[in-house]
Amino acid sequence: MRIVYHLPLSPFSRKVRLALGEKKLAFELQIENVWQRRDEFLALNPAGQVPVLLDGEMAVSDSTAICEYLEEMYTDPTLIGDTPVVRAEARRLAFWFDLKFFGEVTANILDEKIMKRFHSGGEPDSERIRSGKDNIHYHLEYIGFLTERRNWLAGDNLTCADLAAVAHLSVIDYLGDVPWDEHIEAKSWYVRLKSRPSFQPLL
Repeated sequence: MRIVYHLPLSPFSRKVRLALGEKKLAFELQIENVWQRRDEFLALNPAGQVPVLLDGEMAVSDSTAICEYLEEMYTDPTLIGDTPVVRAEARRLAFWFDLKFFGEVTANILDEKIMKRFHSGGEPDSERIRSGKDNIHYHLEYIGFLTERRNWLAGDNLTCADLAAVAHLSVIDYLGDVPWDEHIEAKSWYVRLKSRPSFQPLL
């Protein structure tokens, strides 16, 4: 298997790498400069976006679709849950972090501190960075709320919800912008995830 990706700090590529690691599936990494819009890459994903998972002759794009594909093709261990209620909650929370957290935190901080260098080359927008830093508190409080009541975010077992959340938070943590000391419950959950073998290649 191969993961086609662009930047190591992409939370969506990280989510896929974590899912593969949890399922103990071997994979290789292949960097793609998406702005070049190579015909060979566009044949894999006409949207021109990464990540793309290559599994034999199968090409699956979008981190959510990739995780669903892995769940159906490689069923043990499950990362979506074993009941309809848990699966619904795991999907809801995964979307929460991939859409809401990304829009309110990741995009504001990562785009301004890192991505802008690759695109416009302009100066970081300090207001967007400040907004991301303000917004993260709400999400860390929510993680704390959930983990006070459950073993993992969606229930008793680790799911794609935890992988989506930690993928985004690990990027912001790398940039030094997570106020862990103000959110002890969320920090405890994060430390548990960082200690898992699937996380080690990201460090």
